[in-house]
Amino acid sequence: MASTVLTPTKPAKAGKPGGSGRGSGGFGPGGSGGGGGWEGYRVPSRTYRLGMWFGLGGIVMLFAAFTSAMVVRRGMSFDWASIAVPRILWLNTGVLLASSLTLELSRRALARRSATQFNRWLYATLVLGLAFLGGQLVAWRELASRGVYLATNPSSSFFYVLTAAHGLHLAGGIIALGYVVFRAGSMVRGLTRRTPLDVAAIYWHFMDGLWIYIFFLLTRWS
Repeated sequence: MASTVLTPTKPAKAGKPGGSGRGSGGFGPGGSGGGGGWEGYRVPSRTYRLGMWFGLGGIVMLFAAFTSAMVVRRGMSFDWASIAVPRILWLNTGVLLASSLTLELSRRALARRSATQFNRWLYATLVLGLAFLGGQLVAWRELASRGVYLATNPSSSFFYVLTAAHGLHLAGGIIALGYVVFRAGSMVRGLTRRTPLDVAAIYWHFMDGLWIYIFFLLTRWS
């Protein structure tokens, strides 16, 4: 009878910690049920958007409080003196509306993978945003030249507070757009997700709509 030769098998190597091993029982983001580490982990786009909407909710509450205080204070009309808002605010409003348009054009250009158009409209949005802030400073200087300052009367106080609060928030949007400009090349090549652009656009359009609301308050109620 022929004898059977048994060949010893090579012991299996233990999986490396942090590897993508699907057979292990870990729940790391590196694989489905794998024991992988956190390399390559990406926060879902909807998480960023949800966070942005929560942030915008806080801004709504802030300006709602300003509006409520303004209405109550205006009701105490014994010392309320309405001011004529600087005409440049009309131009500033047009500039901000144009910036929303250029931002949307840049998003469409990115969808077409048109690097030239994407960068052109993105830079235009950034320039228009800076122009709006510059126009707000001009409006402040015009009021100061008339002798209207923060503490001149309640109406002027709300004018400065509302425009300053909006300007600070818009400056945050400009910083966000600056980051998008910095990552523009990798976005066009598909190396980076377009989530920063989409989230910045949500914020920017909100700031646009918020300014329309503030502008209405200043021209009709102050």
